[in-house]
Amino acid sequence: MPWTNPRRYRSDAFLREAGKILAAGLIALSTSACTLSLGMAGLDDEEPRTTGAIAQAAVTPVEPVLLSPDLNEEDWRRAKAALAVALDPQGAGTQVSWDNPETSMKGTFTPTGVPFVKNDEICRTFTAQLSGPKSANLHGTACRPSGEEWALKEVRPAASETKPGKAPAKLLKKIAKA
Repeated sequence: MPWTNPRRYRSDAFLREAGKILAAGLIALSTSACTLSLGMAGLDDEEPRTTGAIAQAAVTPVEPVLLSPDLNEEDWRRAKAALAVALDPQGAGTQVSWDNPETSMKGTFTPTGVPFVKNDEICRTFTAQLSGPKSANLHGTACRPSGEEWALKEVRPAASETKPGKAPAKLLKKIAKA
């Protein structure tokens, strides 16, 4: 029996095993190329085409609702902070006060109802009492998009602010139904 070098036997086995692994890798690589999606550079548009199937709505700027024209910027900053605390859906729903000693304006916000959802915004009604050079009792609604600040949607004089002898329309309807 001829003599064989044991080292040679191990190196041949190693080469055969390495060849099998290399062949399996090449087969896997070549078949995976079938799943690649390559874009066709000649078919890509530089700009998306507009078909006109959906009419674009004209964007008109919405004028913000003011709490009172008597409030200056610092008054409104302080009032807005109090409004946010008063209307917080997770808060106690109690009256929150604010004041600005520099202008002698002050006021309170009191939530008057439970929070509700309207147009994907959390909304809440409130009453506001303002005092200073001019006093006012107001009723309003503010809404807050998720993660943003409260924005006034409607502010009107409270029922007690109507002229004497002129009852609000809602009150007249309630009286008529009774």
